[in-house]
Amino acid sequence: MASDGEQIKEQNRLGLLIKSALTAKSMSMRKLSGTIGMDTASISRIVNGKQQPRLEHLNLFSQHLGIPLIELLAAAGLESLEEKDGITELRDALQGIGVNVEDMAGQIRKELDKYEAYAQTEEGRDMIEKSFLPKLDHLRSAGYYIDQLRDLYDEYASGNLPAAEQHVIGSALLYFVLSADIIPDFSFPFGYIDDAIAVRMVMERLARMRRNS
Repeated sequence: MASDGEQIKEQNRLGLLIKSALTAKSMSMRKLSGTIGMDTASISRIVNGKQQPRLEHLNLFSQHLGIPLIELLAAAGLESLEEKDGITELRDALQGIGVNVEDMAGQIRKELDKYEAYAQTEEGRDMIEKSFLPKLDHLRSAGYYIDQLRDLYDEYASGNLPAAEQHVIGSALLYFVLSADIIPDFSFPFGYIDDAIAVRMVMERLARMRRNS
């Protein structure tokens, strides 16, 4: 069971992420306020978990604090396609760059189905073994989405999973290694959102499989 301190930290991951970035840039909330045109009190409420941020706020934090948007989305709990909170804002923002969220989700599911079959082959397993960690290391990134990928890989490589679960996890790892991004990575700050959603879909499917086993 998580301690009280761990629960508080989990509940305020967004605030910790923003505070860390502010410290790294030697920037105060007041200075950030003047830079992004958002009042200091609102920033403080978001950082302290007293106000739910809008996507436009996270976008500004991403651009001016150098935090990948997907990390902010995950920390704020807005990255899931399965939850209503936040999805309207995410849909509107993505449609603004010509991406339909429902179409994107359908494409991701098709890719995951394809890679789940590939994960059952020797070639697919070799691809994961040889290419996953080098690509992850090449990103030189950290955060919730990257941690999820690493955790999935550790489970996959443990050799302790039922075959069906290993194949499902393999689909996420192969998606990360092989799939052409549905949202191009140069579409800052939305690159890698489809990768993160693919991971979330796989984790939710695993949870259902384990509940039903």
